[in-house]
Amino acid sequence: MEVQTPVTSFALYGTSACHLCELAETVLSELLAQGYDWQIEVIDIADDDALLERYALSIPVLTRASGNLELRWPFDSEAVLAFAGERSAR
Repeated sequence: MEVQTPVTSFALYGTSACHLCELAETVLSELLAQGYDWQIEVIDIADDDALLERYALSIPVLTRASGNLELRWPFDSEAVLAFAGERSAR
């Protein structure tokens, strides 16, 4: 019987027409293409007044579903891997 490891879940908070959000999505897409088994939900803060108030000046923001930690822009693949617990931070 094969044991399945849990999928790491993230939320990426941003909004449409946000250049930095597009860069963050590119960083995450490149990591997914490398085979990391992650689920990433992209959340548009413009659809929610509370999220807009919380993140309007700091998007993009990556969060893990398993905690309250946030990774705020700017971040690169190394920072995301450290945040995900896949690698120790340098």
